[in-house]
Amino acid sequence: MNTTAPRFADEFLREYFLDGAYDEMFLPSGDIREQYKLLLDTFRSLPQEELLRRKHSADLSFLTQGITFTVYGKKEGTERIFPYDMLPRIITGAEWDTIERGLIQRITALNLFLGDVYNEGKILQSGAVPREIVYSCPHFRREMRGLQVPRNVYIAVTGTDLIRLNDGRFVVLEDNLRVPSGVSYMLSSRRVMKRTFPKIFREYGVRPIEHYPQALLASLRSLAPEGRPEPTIVLLTPGVYNSAYFEHTYLARQMGIELVEGRDLVTHNNVVYMRTTAGLRRVDVIYRRVDDDFIDPLAFRGDSILGVAGLFNAYRAGNVTLANAFGTGLADDKALYAYVPAIIRYYMGEEPILDNVETFLMTDKKQRQYALANLDKLVVKAVGESGGYGMLIGPHASRADREDFARRIEANPRNYIAQPTLEFSRAPCLINADNTGTSIEPRHVDLRPYILYGDKVTVVPGGLTRVALRKGSLVVNSSQGGGSKDTWVLDD
Repeated sequence: MNTTAPRFADEFLREYFLDGAYDEMFLPSGDIREQYKLLLDTFRSLPQEELLRRKHSADLSFLTQGITFTVYGKKEGTERIFPYDMLPRIITGAEWDTIERGLIQRITALNLFLGDVYNEGKILQSGAVPREIVYSCPHFRREMRGLQVPRNVYIAVTGTDLIRLNDGRFVVLEDNLRVPSGVSYMLSSRRVMKRTFPKIFREYGVRPIEHYPQALLASLRSLAPEGRPEPTIVLLTPGVYNSAYFEHTYLARQMGIELVEGRDLVTHNNVVYMRTTAGLRRVDVIYRRVDDDFIDPLAFRGDSILGVAGLFNAYRAGNVTLANAFGTGLADDKALYAYVPAIIRYYMGEEPILDNVETFLMTDKKQRQYALANLDKLVVKAVGESGGYGMLIGPHASRADREDFARRIEANPRNYIAQPTLEFSRAPCLINADNTGTSIEPRHVDLRPYILYGDKVTVVPGGLTRVALRKGSLVVNSSQGGGSKDTWVLDD
């Protein structure tokens, strides 16, 4: 880390330090990157009172829309307004073009992988991916063996997490293929930003994202069973107590489809129907936001009250399509993640456009020994957890926590992977905008673009930039104190 970080004379940047991590706004020399000049000049020109007024207006918009998230296990209450930073993250068109090509390559390979591993298993026979990694994955569904899914699309909706390293490259941190969330925050942030700073938004020439709900609807429609030219599509939610319920209602409303819970659906003769005031109505496509385990008590967890009894049989009969398909969690298992570059080479005959982060598999004795000896330098993740849970950040952890994780790894190596502690990029954020002394300070960020796979692959230009709002934190998840900001992809 650079300990001689320059400090800016500008009062607005009094707490802005360059510490060696890639800075989205400044070059290492302290000169501002071209794409941020207009943005910084605009914020510098606004009086303190005007900044506070616009921040209050943005917060009020989120409040009135009910844009919230849930923090589980907090005694002081779980429902929170989603933290939002008014300074957008700016990505050039050239940078985005590389990201887009890499995401399309990656999602195409993962779809081919799922289709192969649930049918012929050629990649397993080749040894490119070990059988034990696949068959020991808790998200591998043997019930999917030999089942042909519509258009061979297993993953219709993906949210892939990217970070930018010190050399400026974007790399993939993890894939989210089961029920990826956050797109409503992306869309809401854009709407608030356009209303709060309309002039600068127009001047920048930002690529649009507002078409996402209709692009999602078109992708879902393209996956309808044969013979259903005007399919009925629904969004299946676990209900009002789910952390992403706002998003479920938002997307259903934007797409003009029904939002349903498991109790609203019934199966008969392997066909799914929705209960309506006019009687039963056949359902053809389900955009599900319920995990595999809970979606059908007859096929998976018998104690689930969230799903629909008989849904898997209707799916197996080809009478209804689910997005994403059952068993897609296999491809976002954090241990299988280490093999995605090999998967791309096997199916695409190409080198990965977006690299992985170096990953140590705890099932490998030598890699496990190295990780256990270096827990103070590594990040350890449970393969099936998300939201920042089940994770150890070695340099910031206590000795007791590291010893606890060492015992967990020894007891169940398959459940953990380790990665280097990365100094990923930082973006400018407006700090203390609720009182006097507002300043711009850097905070660590990642990026979650959203990819839709139907009759074509669509990558919405931008995505959800998540921010570690706590100073010095590397955890961007909202449940762990993170927030979000709008992501501007420019027409260069």
